[in-house]
Amino acid sequence: MVRDGKIKAVEMMRKKLDEAVVIGLLDMHKMPSSQLQSIRKELRDKAEIKMVKKSILMFAMEKSKKEGLKKIEELLPTQPTIVFTNMEPFKFYALVSKLRLPAYAKAGDVVEHDVKVSAGPTSLMPGPVISELQKVGIPATIQDGKIAIRKDKTVLKTGEEVTAGLSSIFRKLKIQPVTVGLKVVAMLKDNEIYKKDALEVVNELSRKLPQASQNALNLSVFICYPTKQNIKVLIAKAANEANAINALAPKEEKEEPAAEKPAEETKDEEKEEVKEETKEGEE
Repeated sequence: MVRDGKIKAVEMMRKKLDEAVVIGLLDMHKMPSSQLQSIRKELRDKAEIKMVKKSILMFAMEKSKKEGLKKIEELLPTQPTIVFTNMEPFKFYALVSKLRLPAYAKAGDVVEHDVKVSAGPTSLMPGPVISELQKVGIPATIQDGKIAIRKDKTVLKTGEEVTAGLSSIFRKLKIQPVTVGLKVVAMLKDNEIYKKDALEVVNELSRKLPQASQNALNLSVFICYPTKQNIKVLIAKAANEANAINALAPKEEKEEPAAEKPAEETKDEEKEEVKEETKEGEE
């Protein structure tokens, strides 16, 4: 009976693998079930996440007609899960990369940001937990019959690992210091395998695109190549350079107008000219 059930499960998985347009291989290690259910709801009508035992998946891959699955089989993690979708591999990866949800931390998890425990009352009753708080460096006291945090305390900085003691305290204080999401190992389409490193390019591109756009704009302005995006900058640049050149150009000296002679001197000169003209006429 068990054997027949396994054979049927293998055949059903083999059929889905053969009919799928795009296949994704996921790693479910340390994936909380509640967060997985939330992500499943978000991916409804976009992808189907199929939980399956590793042994059944391996048998189904061996029986499948898709050659690319043989290479994916080599990448199987300890807790594999298969996802079926019609989305392009890079689009699917970009989508699931954004679907990250808060979660309680386990010992060994690395935090992505500083974790601070804020001062104030808690719902914890007095008891051994006070010593647990003090052991991890959180100052605590009893206030109104409950445990209270005396002052703000940063217990972890970005990139540090969660200890077993802090993991226990975070749960008691209802602090979720990490985020979890689907861990994509590889995607398969048309027998072409896209590993995580290749898929991550889509996220790198979105982070680097704004800076690349700014660099392109700076270069076009530097070489004075007019475009719709930089034409106003080029005009302003040209005007500033023209003003600078005008400021450096030598100024032309203006000729001073001849000073007018007094009226008496002018009359004497006219009399002298008349005398000379009369004298020449007599001769």
